[in-house]
Amino acid sequence: MTAKTRWAVPFAAALLLGAASARAEDAAMTLVGPTGTGDAVGTVSIAASAGGAVFTLNLKGLPPGPHGFHVHENGQCGPTAMNGVAIPAGAAGGHWDSDHTNKHAGPTGDGHSGDLPLLTVAADGTATQSLVGPRIADIGVLKGHALVIHMNGDNYSDQPAALGGGGARLACGVVK
Repeated sequence: MTAKTRWAVPFAAALLLGAASARAEDAAMTLVGPTGTGDAVGTVSIAASAGGAVFTLNLKGLPPGPHGFHVHENGQCGPTAMNGVAIPAGAAGGHWDSDHTNKHAGPTGDGHSGDLPLLTVAADGTATQSLVGPRIADIGVLKGHALVIHMNGDNYSDQPAALGGGGARLACGVVK
């Protein structure tokens, strides 16, 4: 083995290891309704960073304005029923709460692990920003969980409305 080859082998291995640790998780997002999932609205890609999980949005066809955005407990987007009323994406369950805090406190608070920053949709129905979930250090834990976009904004509190006032579920996708 030449000196050049001895240097190249560890360098190539380091590059491969770096690429493996820079993996990304993805979720294909669809509109949700009382009878199930509907039209595709784009994707959310998730990558690790020193500051937490980075959620890169490439969405279209959504109502303009602020929307609550959360990681939910289950990896399903189908409807469920409660008291005879269909709940769009009810199968996603509640906000992911790995620490069992039972409270909504926003992305930097001490509540649900799945509380993410407010998603803002532009006037043309697109959302292409990147949002950081600072409390999510290992993006691998997101596999098998649903991402849910809610109809309304999010005040990062359980007051005056539960779960930040996000309301009904608008779109959902499962992290693969």
